[in-house]
Amino acid sequence: MVAFPNPDGIGIHFAQAEHGNQIGTLWEAARAAGVKPGTIHVWVTRRKIEPILDGEGGTYFHLPTVKAAAAARSKYKPADPAANSRGIHRRAA
Repeated sequence: MVAFPNPDGIGIHFAQAEHGNQIGTLWEAARAAGVKPGTIHVWVTRRKIEPILDGEGGTYFHLPTVKAAAAARSKYKPADPAANSRGIHRRAA
């Protein structure tokens, strides 16, 4: 089971007609999520998201689903990026 499933095909069709382009390639999905394309591959292998189409023409994703997965990326974001270390680094005495 995927953590962030895509809507059904009919829902995608009507949302596409109403809101415009909501389907994008791997690069467009990465740009929409604010991550690198390799991160999108990791999310797919870890079953966080899944592509809508995957074939010879390329891999296509539902961009609102990718954005929702990116918004739920982490539960805690420290104000200082340096605070995101793996703990106190001390030398053994």
